[in-house]
Amino acid sequence: MKRRILQLIDSFDQGGSERQAVELTRLLHASGAFEVRLACLKPDGVLRSEVDQLGLGEVPCYELRSFYDANALAQLRRFVRYLRREKIDLLHTHDFYTNIFGMTAGLLAGVKVRIASRRETSGMRSPGQQRVQHLAYSFAHHILANSESVRRKLRDEGVNPNRISVVYNGLKLERVTSTVTNSRAQILSSLGIAPKNPANQFVTIVANMRHDVKDYPMFLRAAQRVSAVLPEVGFLLAGEGELQDSIRQLAAELGIADKTFLLGRSEDIAGLLSVSDVCVLSSKAEGFSNSILEYMAAARPVVATDVGGAREAVAEGETGYLVPSGNDQLLAQRIVSLLQDPARAQVMGEQGRRVVEAKFSTRALLENTEALYERLLADRIGRDRRVLRESGTLPNSRATVPGHEDRGANKSEPGAVATG
Repeated sequence: MKRRILQLIDSFDQGGSERQAVELTRLLHASGAFEVRLACLKPDGVLRSEVDQLGLGEVPCYELRSFYDANALAQLRRFVRYLRREKIDLLHTHDFYTNIFGMTAGLLAGVKVRIASRRETSGMRSPGQQRVQHLAYSFAHHILANSESVRRKLRDEGVNPNRISVVYNGLKLERVTSTVTNSRAQILSSLGIAPKNPANQFVTIVANMRHDVKDYPMFLRAAQRVSAVLPEVGFLLAGEGELQDSIRQLAAELGIADKTFLLGRSEDIAGLLSVSDVCVLSSKAEGFSNSILEYMAAARPVVATDVGGAREAVAEGETGYLVPSGNDQLLAQRIVSLLQDPARAQVMGEQGRRVVEAKFSTRALLENTEALYERLLADRIGRDRRVLRESGTLPNSRATVPGHEDRGANKSEPGAVATG
């Protein structure tokens, strides 16, 4: 009988973590190796329609206002009951909020295998939030990191390295491959841009505007420098969030408001990247950027800050350039060099696409995740057998572990796995 796995995601918004979780759910469901379930903390978002098309059945929602009120306790109890009733064998959570809520419920419900996730290195959580998340990690059997830099950060925080695995983000290449034959001018018009010269070059950044860790001010300072050298260049900023007004105001202060286009959430990422000549990420910190993979998959040269897992994707001088965080002068220089040498930019972009196809495909994501699931489930079954033999309740190796071959009630665990 197939093992039941549950993916718990925060919401269906179009963020990096949410998109990766939805894509993984789709891949696992299509593979058929496991019986896949999905649950969430918020029921809405642009990705919800994609999930509904999968035919997963009920997607229970456990909405939270806070971790510290009566509603949180009631939702936790509901989720524990669901995990027990559905006899979930493996629970996988994908971000800060689902790690805390899901790992706590998984421990209480006695879920056989519990996997938390980490997708950033620093800059996103307060010291108090970091302490709470570390406690949640102690309730997990394993932690999945999306880059080697995140693995190192977890190890430095005291997590046993044996409990950490790296599985890189996987990109669905079709997402950034445009099948529409619209001209550059038509695509720009669809984005709300009607420049006098449709052959103008564009520098693009795709990043949310909710956290200052994305450092849009660095991007805009570099844009000002680029504009001083190449005044016909425009700057496309795709993202949404509460920082939009301050970003727009800073562009005006820097004198580049007429060349800076805040596009909001991009519904047509393939079209956007097809009109982009150079793509940038200016973050102060990252785990492993989905935007960088999208740039490379669209065969665009990348200039990114050397943070998180950026250098695990971007090969310096081959698929793009890496610059120190905060160094807008060098960022501008690298952008200008690529804009002034389109042939070299094209070669870098094409090499970047080959790297994504080889290393960061959805096929690799699925294969590596399924292998991890199988290993952890097998390890747990082996531990159960050893415990039963030592207790004298398993007379021979041919006997089965209660609740393994059949789906009896889940047994409570003796305790959480502690961090190393």
